[in-house]
Amino acid sequence: MNYHHDYHAGNFADVLKHIVLARILTYMKQKPRPFRVIDTHAGAGRYDLAGTEASKTGEWRDGIARLFEVELPPAVAELIAPYLECVRAMNGDELRYYPGSPLIARQLMRADDVLIANELNAADFARLKEELRRFKATTVLNIDARHAVKSLLPPKERRGLVLIDPPFEAKSEFADLATAVGEAMTRFASGTYAIWYPLKDEAAADRFVATVTSRDGLEFLDVRLAVLKSFAGLGLTASGVLVINPPYLLRDELEAILPVLKDLLAEGSGASFELRSADQ
Repeated sequence: MNYHHDYHAGNFADVLKHIVLARILTYMKQKPRPFRVIDTHAGAGRYDLAGTEASKTGEWRDGIARLFEVELPPAVAELIAPYLECVRAMNGDELRYYPGSPLIARQLMRADDVLIANELNAADFARLKEELRRFKATTVLNIDARHAVKSLLPPKERRGLVLIDPPFEAKSEFADLATAVGEAMTRFASGTYAIWYPLKDEAAADRFVATVTSRDGLEFLDVRLAVLKSFAGLGLTASGVLVINPPYLLRDELEAILPVLKDLLAEGSGASFELRSADQ
């Protein structure tokens, strides 16, 4: 694997993914029974935005940096607050570090909620294990994500979120991901799934979403954000998060959040967002 998230931490795609993650966990905490979060591609946990990798790309400057100190409309600020509080907890007044999904999840979860954070890359696994060592009800694994899905589902709590965020390096990634999600849902049909994907090939992304959501009666929410109209040769300018079995109010919340996020994170003409669900 050549992918290193240190180059991309805190970019617009992270902001979208982690806002969705924070809203899902906020709702899961409303019920008293413990739940489990399984993060299949957990990364290193903490990213230094002043480090060599992040400094080379500066992607975070057009992502979390735009959100860190801006004054948001009150209703949107309230919805985004759980996410931003996780970022601020890692920083003082100055933005220096960005938390990955396992640290955001662990900060938002209760003491008896269980986190399983899996990372295959050996160096990132070592960093992640160090970041999470102080937390109880937390396990860090170093196995293939496909094996993790097979071996960890269903969770004994029978309540949970599975976060899937592959690096998308292989040409077969969408097909492999569709297979993995299908296997996971066979084992844990009632679980909530949040699946991040890039939008470099919109037709491939559409086929993936159609395949994964083809089960009769399945509830889902497909969230997409573009910060710039895509042109050949550009890097990532749009991404999506597919949420299976989403919280009831998530669509309404994202309808409020996404117009503000689109304007705030736009990098040129063609910035847009899209929300699609089972009834559309």
